[in-house]
Amino acid sequence: MSRLFIVFFNLILIGCSQKEMIQKPNIILIMTDDQGWGQTGYYNHPLLKTPNLDEMANNGLRFDRFYAGAPVCSPTRASVLTGRSNDRTGVYDHGYRLRLQEKTISQALKNNGYITAHFGKWHLNGLRGPGAPILIDDKYGPQNFGFDHWLSVTNFFDINPLMSENGVFIDFNGNSSEIIFNEALSFIKEKKNKEMPFFIVIWDGSPHSPFIADDKDNIDFNNLDERSKNHYGELVAFDNSLGDFRKGLQEIGISNNTLLWFNSDNGGLGKKQNISPSTVGGLKGQKGDIWEGGIRVPSIIEWPSVIKSRISTYPSSTMDIFPTIVDILNLPDSTILMPFDGESLFPLFNSKIEKRKNKIPFRYLDKGALIDNNFKLVVTSIKKNNFELYDLLNDPKESLNISSSYPIVFQEMKDEFIKWNRTVNESINGNDYNEEFINEDGRKWWPSDERYEPFLNDLIKRPEYTEYIKRRANLN
Repeated sequence: MSRLFIVFFNLILIGCSQKEMIQKPNIILIMTDDQGWGQTGYYNHPLLKTPNLDEMANNGLRFDRFYAGAPVCSPTRASVLTGRSNDRTGVYDHGYRLRLQEKTISQALKNNGYITAHFGKWHLNGLRGPGAPILIDDKYGPQNFGFDHWLSVTNFFDINPLMSENGVFIDFNGNSSEIIFNEALSFIKEKKNKEMPFFIVIWDGSPHSPFIADDKDNIDFNNLDERSKNHYGELVAFDNSLGDFRKGLQEIGISNNTLLWFNSDNGGLGKKQNISPSTVGGLKGQKGDIWEGGIRVPSIIEWPSVIKSRISTYPSSTMDIFPTIVDILNLPDSTILMPFDGESLFPLFNSKIEKRKNKIPFRYLDKGALIDNNFKLVVTSIKKNNFELYDLLNDPKESLNISSSYPIVFQEMKDEFIKWNRTVNESINGNDYNEEFINEDGRKWWPSDERYEPFLNDLIKRPEYTEYIKRRANLN
């Protein structure tokens, strides 16, 4: 081999981009349910210790300004799977179904050689009420959005859950976090020799109500009221299960090229739910609010072969997850349905990028927001055109409306939100889909769903369902 060829070959290698040098990673998305921005050990919570989240943060990329796509669960889940703001997808509030015309990250990865699986809470099939096993013929279940395997329930779930594995009901005994992490790890062990990468979604039900935790997880919270004690105990159980799961990935030798992405689905609970101490780290608002306490959440990416440990204050959101993975895998732009509202965070993995070019938009019911780095436009009423402006760098608690001090910034952001809001209305009307659009947006309580009628005599015996089934005639 000539010296000239060797030099030429080396130049080609040097010129390769990072993504071209990366082997297809395994990808695991982990999401908690109602964990507030301040509920981690690494944010110095006064009571809660999360050693495994802390270790993950120390080893990976910790986002200190990461946002859920919405201040409640189902809309954020839609934003994770699609890269789009929730209203575009028909998921306007908790319990709404995700439109079948949407393109999802699970479909994209399945079509590109990934084994796909979902474990835990789904809440995108139009059903309200405590988590029930998803039926095999539910056309809005995980199986119709790109998941080969699923062990899932419709909504929140707790100790000793009844779940559905590919349509078969399974009655589990034990802690819900431990169950889904163990089942996910077993699935990975079973599939790891197939020489195919995997995409796993683990959506935990903790620390959502009804707040039931094991005594061993409540030890540090005995001075709290019963609701708060169990709420925090559920987070301890989640953190322990996460730690066992990460250790399991290391033991089977796949952790180095596994991208593990953790975040919560919305802001924390507070006075409305009688939870104390603070869950939002001193931010304004809580779950259901468009203020920082309602949408800012903890988030970490761990990918040992690629990401070096660091902390980022770059504004980012759940709408960035799909575009980031598309970028990592170099998939075509058509993979995501247009228009989408996120951006790739891949360039951020090992580079310090200070300023985000694309603003982060939010729309939930009659409220909205637009984040432009340190400026945040808050829309307290879309219908009434009520806008406020805040400087998150100097006023992280959103206490001073500075719209009159920055009239040009205020007007530009107002105009941009109004323009963006029009595109969301067009999406709602089905303008993004090539095929004929039939609007099936909606939600209902599963105990009043006739498909569950054959199972009610057995389900009513379970304490988590009894109340809902007894009053099903009054549910709508």
